[in-house]
Amino acid sequence: MSNSSPKKTNPTVQDVARAAKVSTATVSRALSMPDRVSEETRNKVARAVEETGYVLNHAARNLRRRDTGAIVALVPDIGNSHFSNILQGIETVCADRNLKVLIADTRKPSMARSNLNEFFSQNNCDGIVIMDGHFSIAGIRAANPKLPPIVTAGEWSDDPTVPIAVVNNLLGADLAVSHLLALGHKTIGHVTGLLSHKPGRDRLEGFRATLSGAGLEAEKAWVFEGDYTLESGSQAAEGWLALKDRPTAVFCASDRAAFGFISTLSEAGFSVPEDVSVVGFDDIDIAGHFVPPLTTIHQPRRAVGEQAAQLLLNLLQGGQPKTASVQLEPWLVVRRSTAAPGNLASEGTC
Repeated sequence: MSNSSPKKTNPTVQDVARAAKVSTATVSRALSMPDRVSEETRNKVARAVEETGYVLNHAARNLRRRDTGAIVALVPDIGNSHFSNILQGIETVCADRNLKVLIADTRKPSMARSNLNEFFSQNNCDGIVIMDGHFSIAGIRAANPKLPPIVTAGEWSDDPTVPIAVVNNLLGADLAVSHLLALGHKTIGHVTGLLSHKPGRDRLEGFRATLSGAGLEAEKAWVFEGDYTLESGSQAAEGWLALKDRPTAVFCASDRAAFGFISTLSEAGFSVPEDVSVVGFDDIDIAGHFVPPLTTIHQPRRAVGEQAAQLLLNLLQGGQPKTASVQLEPWLVVRRSTAAPGNLASEGTC
């Protein structure tokens, strides 16, 4: 008769801890967050798991921790390729960790703020990525103190504890205006983004700072307030047409605004870049196929999504982000909507 004891049919985490000569908490960390323990400890726990025949019960663990295996991405316009590209980055990272990404279009009537607050309070997700700058995250937290971890992608937060992944908008504006200055433009206008949001304010600030750095009077520059839409670009074009002294170049805070600006000028008989040079911001898919192909600032949108997902995963694993803000650098893409000032453009001064 053998002296060895029969193996337990349902070994527990306590059995693994005794075999590895570590605490049960260490076993849990080694199994669920292996990057938070040393290689030696991981190996000891792995050997103990094999010896005891322990099988990690993911379903039971999820019940204890209330894990859903899903995160929610709040998107203001799912049809906008800017946001769909960010989502691609989020989904790529989450797929590697077997996390589902649930998408909520926050501009749908069914997704009113009251409904969203109720949704958050039901613990239907492990974490949230917010891409809608209209949200007051501080307000959401006040209404729902037990919210899961939150990060933002492409937007800033009014809650300084929320990690963010964004593009350096100040740098992007500087690249756009510096390009126009290098072409010889001295009179440059700007179609803004939403000035209630930090990205829009940063692009305006970067526009003015670069003009000032070139010795131009930034406060006298033409500023057409917009909101990133085709309509705001079209309205800015009407404003440009009404001017006696028109700027020879315009930097738009989004490609969509640039498209609206150019199309309205075209209907009025003006040409880009012969009458006015135009620079956009985003480099969405159609930018290179527009007429004329649009010079613009490229946002690495997929990388923004990947960084946001990594920040969220770090929070879900019990860690803290190394930094509360990840800023990615944009770059200039030169196409045919910009050129040296043409003979038809009116002369003026900033």
